[in-house]
Amino acid sequence: MRIQVQDAAFDLGAETERFAKAQDAAGAVVTFTGIVRNNADGTLKCMRIEHYPGMTEKALQKIADQAQERWDLTDLLIIHRHGDMVPGEMIMMVATASKHRLHAFEAAEYLMDYLKSRAPFWKKEMTADGAEWVAAKDSDEDALSRW
Repeated sequence: MRIQVQDAAFDLGAETERFAKAQDAAGAVVTFTGIVRNNADGTLKCMRIEHYPGMTEKALQKIADQAQERWDLTDLLIIHRHGDMVPGEMIMMVATASKHRLHAFEAAEYLMDYLKSRAPFWKKEMTADGAEWVAAKDSDEDALSRW
C-alpha cells in the first residue's frame, strides 16, 4: 500500500505500470484518475487544493485501511496532489489490485467516494472574476450511502 500527498505532478503511465507490474498475485488492476475540469464558462485559471499535512495522510490511511478490510485486495495506491493546478492537470489517482475484478472495481469506487467526501482537502477555483471555495455536493454525500 502506498499513499502519497504531493504538490508535484505525477506520471500516470509510469505510476500505473509500476503498480501493475508489482501485482503478481492479482488478476485485476483498476485505476481512476481525477483531472482538473474547467468550469462551465471556460474561465477557470486554476484550482487550488489545500490540506493539513499529517492530518490528511492519517485520513487517507484510514480510508485505505477500511478498503483493505472490506475487499480482498492485494494492493492499493492513492496519490493526491495539492497546490495550484490548471484545467487538464491530474489531481489524483487511485489504483486497486485484487485476485478478482469485482473487488478491485468496488474498492476503487469506495475509495473515490470517500476521498471526494471525507478526505481533508479544500478546493478553491481561481477565475478572472476572483476566487471561490468549492462547496460540497449533495450527490457526493449521497454516493456514500452505497457503502
